[in-house]
Amino acid sequence: MDDLVDDLAGGAVKRVVIAGGGTAGWMTAAALAKIVSPSGVAITLVESEAIGTVGVGEATIPPIMKFNTQLGIDEHTFVKETQATYKLGIEFVDWGGLNQAYFHPFGRYGFDLEGIDFHQYWSRLKSQGETHGLDEYSINIRAAYAGKFLRPEPDHGAVIGQLGYAYHFDASLYAAFLRRLAESLGVTRIEGRIERVEQDGESGLISALDLDSDRRIEGDLFIDCTGFRGLLIDGTFASKHIDWSHWLPCNRAVAVACEKIADPVPYTRSTAREAGWQWRIPLQHRTGNGHVYCDEYLTAEQAEETLLANLDGAPVSSPNHLRFRTGHREQFWAGNCIAIGLASGFLEPLESTSIHLIQMGIAKLIALFPQSRDAAVERAEYNRLMRDDFTHVRDFLILHYKATKRDDAPFWDYVREMEIPESLAQKMALMQSRGRFFKYDAELFDVTSWLAVAEGQGWGPQGYNPVAGGLSDQNVCQSLANMRSTYAKAAAAMPTHQAYIERFCKAAPTSFSMEKS
Repeated sequence: MDDLVDDLAGGAVKRVVIAGGGTAGWMTAAALAKIVSPSGVAITLVESEAIGTVGVGEATIPPIMKFNTQLGIDEHTFVKETQATYKLGIEFVDWGGLNQAYFHPFGRYGFDLEGIDFHQYWSRLKSQGETHGLDEYSINIRAAYAGKFLRPEPDHGAVIGQLGYAYHFDASLYAAFLRRLAESLGVTRIEGRIERVEQDGESGLISALDLDSDRRIEGDLFIDCTGFRGLLIDGTFASKHIDWSHWLPCNRAVAVACEKIADPVPYTRSTAREAGWQWRIPLQHRTGNGHVYCDEYLTAEQAEETLLANLDGAPVSSPNHLRFRTGHREQFWAGNCIAIGLASGFLEPLESTSIHLIQMGIAKLIALFPQSRDAAVERAEYNRLMRDDFTHVRDFLILHYKATKRDDAPFWDYVREMEIPESLAQKMALMQSRGRFFKYDAELFDVTSWLAVAEGQGWGPQGYNPVAGGLSDQNVCQSLANMRSTYAKAAAAMPTHQAYIERFCKAAPTSFSMEKS
């Protein structure tokens, strides 16, 4: 009887086929093998060694720790095998204005007082002439600029417990690491280039992938991890691209690795340039660099020249030029195909969200894993949730451009004056007036993130919530002074970032050849 029900519903999902490898493909394969395969679902991944991957970014944000933990990955082993370093946040240089810098920390600011958010008391003292900046109330920022790191443990106390972190890693090594894990969990990898996608004549659902090796791979559910091509989601189901380039106009990048000239710092750096920005991502064996820009204001030659002129060390790879459009597919899940990674959409790597959006696509797939190939209810909810995820990240990225005070180049004039989504305008107004912030629908970035950018780019709270007026000035001043002292002492007592790596997770030495990265 159960088999009959499955047949009537479009066929039970017992075979998942992932088209494409790379970070997206192997993250998906490893997660499905760990969580879904035990229920009797076979996972097959098809990829071709002849097709390169796009490594736009190698930095992550804290939720990746949950992903790795769910897969049973030992952190120190992972860090060692991916040449990783730790990341406490992002330093933004020249974003609010030239010769200005601020830090977006992953940990929170301060401690709440009497149930009221810390930043409301900080804003209250600021309005009275207090000059101590937010940086002094963050263990992440104190530690980052001191080159310190310590993984929080239960017995480390409340201050170290506030420390949030993520990683910088070599994306190709991470994909290889996950491939080994996935194959150990039973994933079948098939080498080959997809030449044709077969569809059922009646339902239009994908039935099989035909490869250049004359192999035919049948499946019930297909995951499109073919990158910007969107071979299945676009080529088969024609899910159109929703274009957000009018809000996020950068559409090109050039990336290059360079020699490591010093111990790696525990943070990413984003430096605003004439028509975009440059990233610096320190790994154990090298430093990753890239220049994201808009080709309406800068040529590829100019972008490459700017990048190469601003490296810490000598380049160890050839510059790799990339094209992209910001936005997402109208349907992330169409028919029996789900797009994950670049096939689903792309938002520039300004806040290191690319891998996170892969993770969100995987998590929602698992939560909504279909009983049958014709899963209309699950499909609709998946598309709604992924649109929300992309929209929330989009607004936070636009914020960095809109909030600038730079007026030294046409690109910055455009983004400073552009119209923005109403959802962002409302959040900016609430934050700027009295530091109010509300997190909607499992939104990724919280009040710490919004406050860091707001204050760092010169449009921070102009007042404070009147409920923060209950404590005396003396009480508030003393409480905040104690916090500053506590954070400073805690950071000073931490080991250096390099010492921590040397002790727990130092990678094996490696060398480079001058090949395209």
